[in-house]
Amino acid sequence: MNRRYAIAAAAFAALLLAVTAAKILHVPVPWAAPSARAVEQRGPLSDGEKATIEIFERVSPSVVQVAVKSAANPLMGEEGQGGSSGTGFVWDRDGHLVTNNHVVASGGEIAVRFASGEVAQVDLVGTAPNYDLAVLRIRSVRELPPPVALGSSSDLKVGQSAFAIGNPFGLDQSMTSGIISALKRRLPTHGGREIANVIQTDAAINPGNSGGPLLDSAGRLIGVTTAIISPSGSNAGIGFAVPVDVVNRIVPELIRNGRVPTPGIGIVAAGEDVSTRLGVEGVIVVRTAPGSPAERAGIRGVNFSTGAVGDIITAVEGKPVRRLSDLTDALEQAGAGKTVRLTVKRGSDSRDVNIGIIDIDRS
Repeated sequence: MNRRYAIAAAAFAALLLAVTAAKILHVPVPWAAPSARAVEQRGPLSDGEKATIEIFERVSPSVVQVAVKSAANPLMGEEGQGGSSGTGFVWDRDGHLVTNNHVVASGGEIAVRFASGEVAQVDLVGTAPNYDLAVLRIRSVRELPPPVALGSSSDLKVGQSAFAIGNPFGLDQSMTSGIISALKRRLPTHGGREIANVIQTDAAINPGNSGGPLLDSAGRLIGVTTAIISPSGSNAGIGFAVPVDVVNRIVPELIRNGRVPTPGIGIVAAGEDVSTRLGVEGVIVVRTAPGSPAERAGIRGVNFSTGAVGDIITAVEGKPVRRLSDLTDALEQAGAGKTVRLTVKRGSDSRDVNIGIIDIDRS
């Protein structure tokens, strides 16, 4: 009995010694019950984190997911499969929403989903393909989130913070941040024109973000995200947004009339590659449309018999014109129905010509 007791006591002592050694050496004991680790206390959020959180919490309720139902395929697709899914945001308290034209261009039935999860049917109020903008209106009266606060794009600086809220790949209520990478970019549109003064940002923008708000550090709207440059179709750090000053000019026109005039003077201009090859700074007039303001003002195009260059537009209201987007931007700023002073060079001579602006889509 004493011998068995001694053996049992020795075994227990050996076991106790092994457990103690395991604890000292931090070796897990297989039969020990696992326990949750203690939570480390977090320090206070930084001022930058607090500001970013405040922007998202304030603006995200006003951002919606836009989905277009295809007549051929009743399932809602992702942007990139017919451009049927994107982002929009509340513009005013009358139920108007802003998004990209290319998001709704397929012409199907449109619905939006709010941050609350509520789905609403909307009507298409108007589109502006030359600016890749569209306005929607909610059919049923409901209590809307507040409109996104409006900022300005005229005083933006490269390097300042930028925030995008949208629905990349159908994942709703996503926020990304970055900086304004460049200003005064030119972005071609499906309408064959260019949007001037476009904002470039490295805030991640992916398919599904199109039509969402680009915000400054005060949470104000500074642009509408519209496109990315990427070989893979995903974010590569180069995204673009239509500047808010353009948006604030175009959207009220769409709400009033459903369309935006395309200001012009009735010319066909040579491409920039032609001007570069010829060493010309300005817009080379190839030809004028019959009966157009340009023809009536005596603007002369290229002589196709001799190949001689005719008139070159070098300024509008004294402001230099170096490329076609400079001219179209100046005409858009003035608006259809107004008259502008063009500086036109023919050979070695320059002259000023007063010329009326028309809505070329209706001429």
